Amino acid sequence: MKIIIINGPNLNLLGKREPDIYGNRSFEDYFIKLQSQYPSIELFYYQSNVEGYLLNKLHEVGFQYDGIVLNAGAYTHTSVALADAISAIYTPVIEVHISNVFARESFRHHSYIAPKCVGSISGLGLKSYQLAIEYFIKK
Repeated sequence: MKIIIINGPNLNLLGKREPDIYGNRSFEDYFIKLQSQYPSIELFYYQSNVEGYLLNKLHEVGFQYDGIVLNAGAYTHTSVALADAISAIYTPVIEVHISNVFARESFRHHSYIAPKCVGSISGLGLKSYQLAIEYFIKK
């Protein structure tokens, strides 16, 4: 089984950025933990602050992986292009957010990508990624 986690803008700053919202752990450290938790899964990680690179990655993996865990960051609320890319690929996508976007600013309450995903997980911290992986394992 091949699963990729794709993180969007500013998520490279986890552990440094607004620790009261996002925690004080880097995603790279967390990813090592996930890999050790799921040794039988080919687990990959990709992060970009550039919308076009995220689109390219979805196109690249969207016909050969078993699952995509996508935290599109702020592009969640703005990107029709990401929504279209998710619609165009075969690999199922789960939208995740570390913070509870519905408890934050109102512009974060709308997701362009959610209707194109098999599910959304929000507000459970880094555990959101693990829950998405569990979904793909049990599916």
